[in-house]
Amino acid sequence: MEVEEENEAFPSNNDCLAEGKCDGQILKEINTEPTESFDVQNSLPEGKKEFVAPAVGMEFESYDDAYNYYNCYAKEAGFRVRVKNSWFKRNSREKYGAVLCCSSQGFKRIKDVNRLRKETRTGCPAMIRMRVVDSKRWRVLEVTHEHNHLLGAKIYKSVKKMGSGARSKLQSSSDAEVRKIKLYRALVIDAVGNGTPNCNATGGRKFSDHPHQLNLRKGDSQAIYNYLCRLQLTNPNFFYLMDFTDEGCLRNVFWVDSRCRASCGYFGDVIYVDSTCMSNRYETPLVALVGVNHHGQTVLLGCGLLAGETVESYTWLFKAWLTCVSGQYPQTIITDRCKALQTAIAEVFPKSNHRFSLSLIMKRVPEKLGGLRNYDAIRKTFVKAVFETLKVIEFEAAWGFMIQHFGVTDHEWLRSLYEDRARWAPVYLKDTFFAGLSASKPGENLSPFFDKYVHKQTPLKEFLDKYELALQKKHKEETLADIESRNSSPELRTRCSFELQLSKLYTREIFKRFQFEVEEMYSCFSTTQLHVDGPIIIFLVKERVLAEGNRREIRDYEVLYNRSASEVRCICSCFNFYGYLCRHALCVLNFNGVEEVPSKYILSRCKKDYKRFYVPDQGSYNVDSIDHMQWFNQLYRSALQVVEEGAISLDHYKVALQAFEDSLNRVHVVEEKQD
Repeated sequence: MEVEEENEAFPSNNDCLAEGKCDGQILKEINTEPTESFDVQNSLPEGKKEFVAPAVGMEFESYDDAYNYYNCYAKEAGFRVRVKNSWFKRNSREKYGAVLCCSSQGFKRIKDVNRLRKETRTGCPAMIRMRVVDSKRWRVLEVTHEHNHLLGAKIYKSVKKMGSGARSKLQSSSDAEVRKIKLYRALVIDAVGNGTPNCNATGGRKFSDHPHQLNLRKGDSQAIYNYLCRLQLTNPNFFYLMDFTDEGCLRNVFWVDSRCRASCGYFGDVIYVDSTCMSNRYETPLVALVGVNHHGQTVLLGCGLLAGETVESYTWLFKAWLTCVSGQYPQTIITDRCKALQTAIAEVFPKSNHRFSLSLIMKRVPEKLGGLRNYDAIRKTFVKAVFETLKVIEFEAAWGFMIQHFGVTDHEWLRSLYEDRARWAPVYLKDTFFAGLSASKPGENLSPFFDKYVHKQTPLKEFLDKYELALQKKHKEETLADIESRNSSPELRTRCSFELQLSKLYTREIFKRFQFEVEEMYSCFSTTQLHVDGPIIIFLVKERVLAEGNRREIRDYEVLYNRSASEVRCICSCFNFYGYLCRHALCVLNFNGVEEVPSKYILSRCKKDYKRFYVPDQGSYNVDSIDHMQWFNQLYRSALQVVEEGAISLDHYKVALQAFEDSLNRVHVVEEKQD
């Protein structure tokens, strides 16, 4: 049953803040028991408070709490509130839904037009729609913030006209109601920008002073909170979590915006944990979770601000990300050599392959070995052992020669590297899938995701501003690459059937890399059988390669081929490192009369239409009957595929938009039937 109401309410002078939630994740619990009342007046520091604007997903203990919160927010913004509609159950008359709107909503009724009272309504669209959900709390379902009139003057003028007794009565009544609002996990920020309690803010950042809380400068807390709240309002699938100490101090923060969250579904199989800012003690204690897309570009999969390089902080970060992606483990995780990271990953991602970044190890060679006598010769021997050996026995021999010949047996860094060799040396990692994030060739480099946007002295507030600029640039690059891959055909350089086949499937950039392998087939001058074991044949492929001093040398590559299983594996393991077959494997296929690359070696994540036909792991037919989070995630993934297709052209856009509108109307019909 729907009832239209015309009640206006004056907000109280107390500042109160409702719970901020996003995607079902609660932020922080001020009281240990969530059902206790919270005395807002006595718990806030004096001075002006920053109010969180209403947002979809906010929840309140009762209708009165939601009503009082919106009044307080309205007072701060400078407008009055009216109850536009209320819905009641037919039998019990229990209220289960309501719309609160600006008092300037709508227009004067026809019968009142001739009255002398001045018209104050402007058809203002500002409103919130809320409803009781399964948890018996009131959840905000729809929010409109825009007003079509000036704010500020009318409400104070109205309050001023009231008698002192009426104002006192209103104040007293409103205070009593505000104190009963149950703030389930809210963070209040004062005008200066310090958290409540004010235990994080410091004059400067010192990493050793507070190892178990986020070390923030004055104003950083407000910057973080305002930034997250703004993203919550503007991003439909934005996710964030905040971690607090028992004393209420901010310890860790994690967030993923809607587009990055979609990338987690597409490209979350291989993750690089970029902890550059932490290991190098940057002003901004940032950790970025990075993947690689179908164009070979790095994409952001999540961001965190951590108290320190501790097992506890990294464990919290990884668990937060795992919650965001509904428990989907990555296949491979690449990190810096860090004991805390190693322990945290073993706990949170026991099924994932944890590998150390070879790129970061090579960057540290000058720092760690530069002081040694014969450094240049040591470095060359080191590089040769890492990049030119194809078998474990070859690596072991080359490493042993380096250690003995240059007398560096007791060098601590080299000793620890050798102990960890199974996690970083390419010769040990041939069964690990890297999707191009391996940097397994000389000169390849894995740059920090926010390189050129964040340096050692970049303040946190400045980073939050640059964050969106960096993501906009990355998103633009991906969009342009999508358009180029779909709308243009690459130039063929050979008559090889493999090149023609994959020119129609791969994205432009991945095809260029594969095309280079096809061209280099001509540097492989001999393919011969080495060993036969039933259906399995070992071939030896000889290749002329460019060595030091521009001289050519011949290298041998063993390739396993199984015709019955359509399997081909080269000892260089290019497919696992980069996601496409190497020149040696292609030579063996060609030698055996195979004209097309087997489908198992054409990865979906390398195709130009990957996003278009991507099917999430959670099928729509396995939906939990009570899991609202699963419903939301599944609907969002499905809608995202329509968005990806709708952005191709104007015609696509119009069709997609009409489909969304039709779907929304059908959902409203279901809702009306339930009411």
